[in-house]
Amino acid sequence: MRLETDRLILRQWRDDDRTAFAALNADPVVMEFFPETRTRQQADAVLDRLIGHFDRHGFGFWALELRKTGENIGFTGLQHVDFDAPFCPAVEIGWRLARSHWGKGYATEAARAALDAAFRELKLDEVVSYAVKTNIRSRAVMERLGMVHEPELDFEDTDVEPSSPLRPLVFYRTTKDRWKEAPPR
Repeated sequence: MRLETDRLILRQWRDDDRTAFAALNADPVVMEFFPETRTRQQADAVLDRLIGHFDRHGFGFWALELRKTGENIGFTGLQHVDFDAPFCPAVEIGWRLARSHWGKGYATEAARAALDAAFRELKLDEVVSYAVKTNIRSRAVMERLGMVHEPELDFEDTDVEPSSPLRPLVFYRTTKDRWKEAPPR
């Protein structure tokens, strides 16, 4: 599956994307809401898992490419999640963009295309998202997408230290019916 918007292409990963993916995961500002940056070896292992998701499910976190230049600027997409939380199993939407491409609306544009595919092509009933509570930028994207914060389902990332500011996560969701009634513009 390949998705296109006016400015972006969401496509499967190629081997030549590994350098851009590693740089994205090594940037401490991009990784502010993660416990640590990743080495090239760690980034390659994560990318291998993302590619494996495509192999198993036919969709995943797509490489995000600028139509005009062909530059890989990050990723946006959908993936299955299944961990100890009341909303799991589920399909989440997520994104991560190179810092030089923040503030241009790319995350929202790409995520809209991914949600459209989730509900129209993949026939999903709902899509969830979550972020560190203080990650205002990602929360703003979720809200621009028409996702609704459900505070009763906020949870903690038990993989980080109990005192870490990265532990509290907020939960958002949208449904096929909500998307049909009022797709975000």
